[in-house]
Amino acid sequence: MRRPDAWWRDKSTTAKVESYTRGSFHLFALIEIAVAGIVPLTSVPRAMGVVVLVLVLAHAGLISLAVSRSLDWVCGTRGKPGGALLLLAAGTAVIAVTALLLAVWGIDLDSQARAEQDRMSAGGAYYLTIVSFGAGTLALGMRGTRQVLTMVCTAGALAAGGALAVGFTPVQALVMGLMITIFSGFVALTSSFSIWLLTVVIELDEARETRTRLAVAEERLRFGRDLHDVLGRNLAVIALKSELAVQLARRERPESVEQMVEVQRIAQESQREVREVVRGYREADLSAELAGAQGVLTAAGIACRVTGSAAGLPPQVQSVLGWVVREATTNVLRHGDAERCAIVLAREDGTVTLTVESDGVTPTAGATGTGGTGLAGLRERLARVGGTLEAGTAGATGAAGAAGSTGAAERIGGRIGGRVFRVAARVPLTPDETDASAAAGADPASGGVHGRRGGDTSTPREATE
Repeated sequence: MRRPDAWWRDKSTTAKVESYTRGSFHLFALIEIAVAGIVPLTSVPRAMGVVVLVLVLAHAGLISLAVSRSLDWVCGTRGKPGGALLLLAAGTAVIAVTALLLAVWGIDLDSQARAEQDRMSAGGAYYLTIVSFGAGTLALGMRGTRQVLTMVCTAGALAAGGALAVGFTPVQALVMGLMITIFSGFVALTSSFSIWLLTVVIELDEARETRTRLAVAEERLRFGRDLHDVLGRNLAVIALKSELAVQLARRERPESVEQMVEVQRIAQESQREVREVVRGYREADLSAELAGAQGVLTAAGIACRVTGSAAGLPPQVQSVLGWVVREATTNVLRHGDAERCAIVLAREDGTVTLTVESDGVTPTAGATGTGGTGLAGLRERLARVGGTLEAGTAGATGAAGAAGSTGAAERIGGRIGGRVFRVAARVPLTPDETDASAAAGADPASGGVHGRRGGDTSTPREATE
């Protein structure tokens, strides 16, 4: 069995604030009925009091209608309630003047009629209450302090003029106008503050939902980027070694078994890495990635030379540069017709720079280098540690090209007159990290593995990503 308060407990915070605000505004209508419709019944003839009570009930209904439409507008479920507010303004003027005329000029239908002064006081109470609540409620449809102040002052001035026209003295009319200005201003201030509070709560709730959606989108991007980085190179290696194993098997050479064993190992490693990506724990190790890149490229028949050491670099720097090595190796394998590749890790002036250069560039490779999905993911990773990434093609003769590749021919022994594809990542180091890097012995150490493609192991590679 549901508890009586279950309907309230099941509401969200925004829904609770909205319900509280609606209830508070509808309470204004009940207060108006009590103050202007029931209490003064003893001050005027009974028949006249009943007529005025009916008018007050009608005005309270107009207030409730304007409140509902205005709050629907604030909550975004309805357009601006111009018609309801205009009806309330016109109804307030007509009902207030009618009630005042009935109280001041009405014919005594009761032999126990009060004195004229009592009727004047009762009429003033009707007038004050109806105009104050009506004008104050109109503030629900206004946005801006100047508009609300103008409306309140105008209501006070018109109310003073109306009281003067029906027989009040100038002093009484002035006092009536000031009182209506004060009371309607109080109601308008309450209305404006309540609407502001409700708007803030709604905006905070929307901001929280937006933040949740952005977090989900960011996690999807992270997962897609990591999955691309993890599987890109491994799938390229699996395809390469599988094709090599097929060619060796057709020649009935026993090396095909070794190649398939290697494929199986890489597939199992990829499966493990995908699990780690899903858990969000995977970090690339720069030393392992450099050794792996050199081994993979050599197995593909590409002469690879690695210069530099990752010793002493901070873990976050090693991680992001490890992803750069992985993505660059994938591009070398899949794009162009490379014969040589050079990977250089250098530290200078508080900055560590990783450069990967390969020859045998095709137009597709150059285009991918500037706008590929993998490189876009690398730029996002590097941006988190304050790093930058440059990628593009340049002349292999040593002249500065599109990516600023100076001395590329010396590093990779490129084909004279050809072009190289170059990826350069730069990450700044803090003073403490620079000192730790120097203490770890960051002198460049060259380790070259000069594998060449032979005629028996040559395999085609895709030219598009």
